[in-house]
Amino acid sequence: MADGSAGSRGRSALTGPCSAQGRAPRSPASDGPPSPAVPAAAAAAMQEQKENRPQAVRDEAAAAPAALPPGRQHCGISDQETNGKTSTASANDFSDPIYKEIAITNGCINRMTREELRSKLAEFKLETRGVKDVLKKRLKNYYKKQKLMQKDHISGDSCYDYICVVDFEATCEEGNPPEFVHEIIEFPVVLVNTRTLEIDIVDKADIFPQVLQNVIEWMRQRELGTKYSYSLLTDGSWDMSKFLNIQCRISRIKYPSFAKKWINIRKSYGNFYKVPRNQTKLTIMLENLGMNYDGRPHSGLDDSKNIARIAIRMLQDGCDLRVNERIHGGQLMTVSSSVPLEGAPAPQMPRYRN
Repeated sequence: MADGSAGSRGRSALTGPCSAQGRAPRSPASDGPPSPAVPAAAAAAMQEQKENRPQAVRDEAAAAPAALPPGRQHCGISDQETNGKTSTASANDFSDPIYKEIAITNGCINRMTREELRSKLAEFKLETRGVKDVLKKRLKNYYKKQKLMQKDHISGDSCYDYICVVDFEATCEEGNPPEFVHEIIEFPVVLVNTRTLEIDIVDKADIFPQVLQNVIEWMRQRELGTKYSYSLLTDGSWDMSKFLNIQCRISRIKYPSFAKKWINIRKSYGNFYKVPRNQTKLTIMLENLGMNYDGRPHSGLDDSKNIARIAIRMLQDGCDLRVNERIHGGQLMTVSSSVPLEGAPAPQMPRYRN
């Protein structure tokens, strides 16, 4: 496999796709704190109210696993549990027994030890590597997906067909002073197909405009932005907002429209696994997910492949990877998670500047 390196300033290495599978289930249910103790009088009133409910409601509520007392570390989740009767309540109705069951199970999962989490994940044939918080997130998302599928709540796809992982390598200077002009020397692209595993390696070194044209042609051949929806994904903000922005000015071409929005995986990882910014460096993300860095650090191609491995694991854990940053008027801006999902446009070669 080509390492995608280039030896001179202003010349770029084009490496194209290494893709892998992984579907993105839906967003996880909110983790709720364990229920406080109920006084005896209140408990009696609740019991009376429960007995006066319609029989159908009592039967469905009885199917939900009971919250375990403090100190009990077992969580009763099984494949049989996920094949129960479908509820007809609205997905937005939080009195729905299925959502109550999910919340109760989340509390149960929160009390499990790491070994119990690994055992339960293995039972469901899920990945067992990662730190405890990652394992909890994985199990909660799996269980929620199973329960919501009973309601026909999941319909269609909410993620992109493809994710193009880009990790430029650029010239730099010790301390990276603000006035330093970075030039891209590696242009690797790793294509993550959310359904299939495909590997297609291209290795070229040329001046930047020609390499960009090669990337665009490679993307067009895969019908990105026409037949298939896609988004770019980067490890941080600098690749697009700084390196590509500077290089386009050096090469006297306009900033490409298809690269104006992207997924910053550091933000996605931090928000999804609820970790601080200092836990979102590439090697730390890999370590927390139970993986080692594969390849040579600071090789554009190897970095991109490892970033793709993180993205795939996040998809498998239930993260809905979506655009969260964009560049507008040369300035970096945040994209709200409430914005409707929209793929990048079909790639086109930008015009040269006058």
